Amino acid sequence: MVSQQEPVVTGDAVVLDIQIAQLPVRALSAIIDVTVVFILYIAGIVLWAATLTQFDPALSGAVVIIFTVLTIVGYPVIFETATRGRSLGKMALGLRVVSDDGGPERFRQALFRALAGVIEIWMFTGGPAVICSLLSSKGKRIGDVFAGTLVISERAPRLSPPPPMPPQLAWWASTLQLSGLRPEQAELARQFLSRAPQLDPQLRDQMAYRIAGEVVAQISPPPPPGAPPQYVLAAVLAERHRRELARLQPVPAPVPPQWPGPPQQVPPQVPPPAPPPSPTPDSGGFAPPS
Repeated sequence: MVSQQEPVVTGDAVVLDIQIAQLPVRALSAIIDVTVVFILYIAGIVLWAATLTQFDPALSGAVVIIFTVLTIVGYPVIFETATRGRSLGKMALGLRVVSDDGGPERFRQALFRALAGVIEIWMFTGGPAVICSLLSSKGKRIGDVFAGTLVISERAPRLSPPPPMPPQLAWWASTLQLSGLRPEQAELARQFLSRAPQLDPQLRDQMAYRIAGEVVAQISPPPPPGAPPQYVLAAVLAERHRRELARLQPVPAPVPPQWPGPPQQVPPQVPPPAPPPSPTPDSGGFAPPS
């Protein structure tokens, strides 16, 4: 075993079952990355040594220090940011760095991990990282603790696809609160539904009622009265899987608002000329009093 299953609660209160990479695999990945950094550093120093005689010794020393920092810190930051949590060593062993909520690693987190790696990996040859990983239940080193990340294995055995959503329970499943459902309960329900056609009908009904009762006790609201227990389990697992996929999908970029252009000049409205007064009949020289 190179990984262990660990539940991770996302920001939407959805529990993800991921495979935490254990220390031996992470150590081998770190050795590969250290070797790559060492080769890049030696190649850069050799190229720079050919031009040392043309520059001032103080300038040459400053350039070497800057190049060292950029190689040690820049390599993991650039690779993990560009590949969403993977360096060359992690690619070779099927590992990836993710956030504590299961989302992709961000630039800030990659920078925190790289800066901590200068101390715990390069200065102390990995001693603090090994000790912290052994003490952490999720195998975190010091950089992972400060950055809020963990390393997972992407080569774990794949689970069977979730059951389809029963149409008559889709409205109920969309209102469920699944934060209380434990990963082991969801895995038990998944295994039961995958093997249900092979079981004896009487035994299948007994197991369905027992497993559904345990699952319903951890979720809310309760299922509609008279709903078959197998349909209830299928609806819960399908909705749980749907929320996991929705959580992992990237958020589309907001569309910038379309601001109106400059106001158009409206020509002033000229009132039409008043019609000429209509002639009044002759009143015989009598004028009304003013």
